[in-house]
Amino acid sequence: MKTIAALQALVTANPPVGGPSDAELEAIEAEMPLISAEVELLDVQISVLDRPVTEVDARQLRRARRKVLAARRDLLNHNTAQIGGAA
Repeated sequence: MKTIAALQALVTANPPVGGPSDAELEAIEAEMPLISAEVELLDVQISVLDRPVTEVDARQLRRARRKVLAARRDLLNHNTAQIGGAA
C-alpha cells in the first residue's frame, strides 16, 4: 500500500519577513481616527442591544455616527489631497 503525504512547503505559506512596510504603517496610522470612531459606535450599539433605547442612548448613537462620518470625510479629504485631486 502506498501512502500519500503533502510536502510541507506546498501546504504552509511562507511566513512574512520583516513585518509591515513603512507605507502600510502610515496607512494604518492615517486610518486610526476612523477605526477608533467605528469602535466607539460599535460599543454604543452593543450597549443598547438588550434594552430599550433611552434619549441619552439615542444621543450617544447620533454623536458616535456623526464622529464616524466626520472621520470618513477627513480621511477621504486627506487621501484626495495627497494624490493632488483637491486644492
